[in-house]
Amino acid sequence: MRIVISGQTYYPATNGQAVFTVRLAEGLARAGHPVMVVVPSDHVTSYSIIRNGVRVEGLSAAPLGASYPDAYLALLPAARVHQLFDEFRPDVVHIQDHYPLSRRVMMEGRQRGLPVAGTNHFLPANIIHYINKIPWTRPVVEHLLWWTMIQAYDKVDVVTTPTRTAASILKAQGLGVPVFPISCGVDLSKFRPMPDLDRGAVRREFGLDVHKTLFIYLGRVDQEKRLDVLLDALALLSRSDIQLAIVGTGRYDAVMHERAGELGLLGQGRVVFTGRVTGEALPPLLNSADIFAMPSEAELQSIATLEAMATGLPVLAANANALPELVHSGVNGYLFTPGDPQDAARRMAQLADAPADWPAMGRASRAMVRRHSLTRTLRRYTDLYRGLTQRPWGGSRLFPHAQ
Repeated sequence: MRIVISGQTYYPATNGQAVFTVRLAEGLARAGHPVMVVVPSDHVTSYSIIRNGVRVEGLSAAPLGASYPDAYLALLPAARVHQLFDEFRPDVVHIQDHYPLSRRVMMEGRQRGLPVAGTNHFLPANIIHYINKIPWTRPVVEHLLWWTMIQAYDKVDVVTTPTRTAASILKAQGLGVPVFPISCGVDLSKFRPMPDLDRGAVRREFGLDVHKTLFIYLGRVDQEKRLDVLLDALALLSRSDIQLAIVGTGRYDAVMHERAGELGLLGQGRVVFTGRVTGEALPPLLNSADIFAMPSEAELQSIATLEAMATGLPVLAANANALPELVHSGVNGYLFTPGDPQDAARRMAQLADAPADWPAMGRASRAMVRRHSLTRTLRRYTDLYRGLTQRPWGGSRLFPHAQ
């Protein structure tokens, strides 16, 4: 099958949507499917490259400004999208968001009578902090954000989203087309336990303490990730035997550094900001940690949590949105009350004081994550595309747990 995938973000971005889209596109290409990804150009000017077997078309775009330094808006994409469809001749279209370029790609597919799938990675909480500064208007803004998303996705044939929780959220917002939960997936051959790893050497490489209990966060350093809760929890504990590594970058870097300094966590080495870590360095870094922490309240799945679970780590996570699908309290970690530093501190101490429980919790994480393998995700998407191209398609047969 010849597949066009469109979205707002792609490599080298490290947000969840970009990571998923890259892994999906490259996995499909490895399986022998011609794949073209269409995105706004992060170089501003248009470009066309082949990356790991995927044809990537970056359309000329304008940066969205200081609030979104890594986001771009494709400029008048209709003619170029039409030309690309003429050249590539896709069998199926798959959009990753409801923003202008994906809408244009969807409309082009519709005009040509092609099947169109859409995957939703969106929650208003991901962006509302940056576009709405007036608290009392937040409900209205959230409603409008959902309305624009539903208006777009009601025009596709089928919608996927990473978890049952995410699917239920969409149906509650009034989405009228079938919704199927399909995990974003994780490469279990890359993210795995490394029993022979020199954990001390890895920690020293990143400026981390060899002897402390190491909690690690991986992801964007943005407001909705609620890293402030972890910092406040650590300050409440007043323990020198616990260290938190924050791995990633984002719009809230300076704010979180300042907060950590105000709480007295930097000078004592209780918090270390490693910056962005990707590629082959990431699995060893995760393996060098004792416990993974995800305080975000805006996760429709959390690829980073999947990666940590695949390496065999216990998980401390907020009891919010889809995270309870991954973390079962007392089994592979603990959940804490969202936005509550005191409860987060209580659970952090509970984990830190029970190192004898870590191996069993890690094994539970590893067992739970097997059903999220990237191989399985790719197979399910291939089946979905095949079903869409063989109308009438057997969606409920392929995905009996459709929402």
